[in-house]
Amino acid sequence: MRDPLLDTSVVAVKPSVRQLTFWAFAIVFLVLLIAWAGQWAAHREADFQSDSINRAIEVHALGLRGEAAKYNYLPFTASQHPDVIAALSSPKDLARRQRANRYLEDVNRRAGSDALYAIDLQGTTLTASNWNDPKGFVGESYANRPYFIDAREGRNGQFFGVGKTTGEPGLFLSAPVRHQGVILGVVVVKVSLRQIQETWAKARDPIMLSDAHGIFFLGSNAPWLYQAKTVVSQDDLAWVRQHEVYGARQVFPRVPWSVERTEGQPGYLIRTRINGQSRQFLAVDETLPDLGWTLTVMTDYVAVTRARNRTWMLGGLGACLLILGGLYLQLRERRFAEQRNARRELEVRVRERTHELGEAHAFRKAMEDSLLVGMRARDLEGHIIYVNPALSEITGYRADELIGRLPPYPYWHPDDLEKHWHDNDAMMSGQAALSGFESRVRHRDGHDVHTMVYTAPLIDATGKQSGWMSSVVDISEQKRAEIRQRQHDEQLQHAQRLASLGEMASTLAHELNQPLMALSNFASAAKAFAAQGNQSLLVNSLEEIMAQAQRTAEIVRRIRSFVRQRTQGVENCVIHDVVANVLALLKPEIRVQHARVVTHVQAPLPLVPGDRVLLEQVLLNLVLNSLQAMQNTPVDSRVVEIEATCVGATVFITVADRGPGIAADIAEQLFDPFFTTKVDGLGLGLNICRTIVESHRGHLSFENREGGGVIFTLQLESMS
Repeated sequence: MRDPLLDTSVVAVKPSVRQLTFWAFAIVFLVLLIAWAGQWAAHREADFQSDSINRAIEVHALGLRGEAAKYNYLPFTASQHPDVIAALSSPKDLARRQRANRYLEDVNRRAGSDALYAIDLQGTTLTASNWNDPKGFVGESYANRPYFIDAREGRNGQFFGVGKTTGEPGLFLSAPVRHQGVILGVVVVKVSLRQIQETWAKARDPIMLSDAHGIFFLGSNAPWLYQAKTVVSQDDLAWVRQHEVYGARQVFPRVPWSVERTEGQPGYLIRTRINGQSRQFLAVDETLPDLGWTLTVMTDYVAVTRARNRTWMLGGLGACLLILGGLYLQLRERRFAEQRNARRELEVRVRERTHELGEAHAFRKAMEDSLLVGMRARDLEGHIIYVNPALSEITGYRADELIGRLPPYPYWHPDDLEKHWHDNDAMMSGQAALSGFESRVRHRDGHDVHTMVYTAPLIDATGKQSGWMSSVVDISEQKRAEIRQRQHDEQLQHAQRLASLGEMASTLAHELNQPLMALSNFASAAKAFAAQGNQSLLVNSLEEIMAQAQRTAEIVRRIRSFVRQRTQGVENCVIHDVVANVLALLKPEIRVQHARVVTHVQAPLPLVPGDRVLLEQVLLNLVLNSLQAMQNTPVDSRVVEIEATCVGATVFITVADRGPGIAADIAEQLFDPFFTTKVDGLGLGLNICRTIVESHRGHLSFENREGGGVIFTLQLESMS
């Protein structure tokens, strides 16, 4: 006869089909959720990387346009000189050609370009800055070059290619030489992009520039140069060969890329090999229509992969915790059910349950020991009763050194003792935030560890609270990432200052051209007066040359001073000096716009704590926007009014203009990043201005002005 006390079949509790189905669906759901979260994290990281690439593209494009525009004036200026016109009018007059050679040589040396030369209507070079060089251009035919064809037909030409004479690549800019309405020839300047090439070569990730046919001619990865993004058509290939764009090169193979595009994802994925290693890049193309080029900027795709894998790992850890909690609750349910059975069944169940609980405990301990999240249990008095290996790794203290300890614990940071006591009292009283709190601890070896602590009640087998269980997550890497992000934001603010300078570049270039042209004219006059022996007029011409040189040096000094300035941190700023510095920088722009600036600065104004350079940048951007907004306003009404007053402890600075104002349909987007109403604007000015003001605990707002125009108000707190 079977002893009912030993018959375990009487007390065996098997999971129901419903429970198994629930756990199966729960596990499948968690797996799908974790998989989706990983893909979402990867897409989010790809968006971030794409935004970083777009910001880099703006900087690189600005540099390319600046290099191209730097010498735009030179062909036209040289084409107006009498020596060049005389040489093209009388090509057989060797004396005139020699004077033109020396003039072009002097201008080329001063401008810093590679070469400056004049071509007759048959395409043959008559005079050149390198006339005395063994590889000089004099006598060479460039009739098949597009820049010569465009200029001969009366248009300014622009062309990038490999030099027929030197074999070195460069950017060619050309202009027709007109005399009494007739085109006599063409003046060409060759500009090297070597500096941009050297800068790109230091970049961590590839940067490539292709022409209108898709052929890479400039970039950071030399093996990809003179290869094409796609198969070059026969018509394009014939055009390139006809004009000898890239010298003797006749074949342009496809670049060794494998391109993958995903709908809805910014940019596209490139798989390739660099230095024998397989690499993946996220790439974004930017067309530069004014130059006829396409800029391709890439970033390593490993950051996207890491974001997805990190999310999968954290999701797996969270799922393990949920399953562990579910198993624990299920074990409690089964235990309560067993207590309601008869005493005879209970004796058998106790033996079986002891074994099951032992296995469950071992399983739970194995899972807790494998977690990367630190676990700490304390009783109601604050004694530490359990720590897992992850917490020992975070603090550097072994479990036997922590168990039994009361606050203050040895890993509490000595500089944050008051905060530690406050957080401890909140936890022990059950008032800790469910969303957790940050806590800085001191590792045993002395370095700081930033953690996020989550606390929940510890319930014993009877359902009573016996203490507190805390999860401790190491967020030091996240903190370091936040510091890197702040540094990135500071770099973006500096880039905005350069972008604002770029918007003034054309006006400043015009300002420089005037004294430079005057220098050339007075120098020619002085030479003529010296030949005539007219000492009085010669002295006057030399004095004018000195005045124009000083004017040019002052303009260059202001530009270089503005570009090289760096923020010095918080200081006590004098608003009157801030306004004066900004107006000094914008003096050429104000004169070009035929505008006036009226200032009303209350005296005295209290000092304002802040970064003087950043505050000047904000005011410069606002005044520059006002000047540009009044381009279609009658000249008599082009007035910018700057007023600075103080009300209590608050300083108000207003910038008002008489432009068209701001339409209601764009008012809400005015401070959005990359939103702009300018054809060549970046859309960063007002967004970064507001960020700078808010970082000074201030406020930037605007309102339309009665009678037309807009008023921007900058509100800052003073030291009083």
